[in-house]
Amino acid sequence: MQDTDLFLSLAEIAGVFVGFGTLIAIRSGSTIDVSEVTGIGMVVWCAILVVILALTPVVISRFDVTGHELWLACSLMALALWWIGDEVVVRASPERRAYQAARPLRVRWRVEIGSAFLWMPMNIALILVVLGLLPEQEAALYLAAVVLLLFMDALLLLMMVISGGGRRTGSDPTAPPPTEALSS
Repeated sequence: MQDTDLFLSLAEIAGVFVGFGTLIAIRSGSTIDVSEVTGIGMVVWCAILVVILALTPVVISRFDVTGHELWLACSLMALALWWIGDEVVVRASPERRAYQAARPLRVRWRVEIGSAFLWMPMNIALILVVLGLLPEQEAALYLAAVVLLLFMDALLLLMMVISGGGRRTGSDPTAPPPTEALSS
């Protein structure tokens, strides 16, 4: 496989995001709230997903799997981890369930729609590989999907940093952050 070094570099970059998420969690200590736990968890989950998806073609190609079979296996794994893995993470994380329960559906959908410009093309690229519609472009489509996921993770981390990790301001610790108060 010709892109081995590129995939390994993407895995290394994503590993840095796991480190940042861990550092934020440790530095936050007892001041961490549900929003922060959820944000850190999402950054770490997406970064781990990038590591897995970047290493998958490297590992599978070592078994002399090439061409459509290689990219099909990688894309199926990516789609399964994206959709099923995320649902498992939601069910396993009491903080993420609490965060979702505390946010109206319209607020959650705003976030989903806002990030759709990254996750939608990622999924479309993977589906094109699975369907075998662009056989000459399968490696590029898979690489694009992994890079889009890495960009989404970077955006999540940036949003966390810009928002101050969801910290409450003012004297009422149960009041919503200012950005949510304006949208209610």
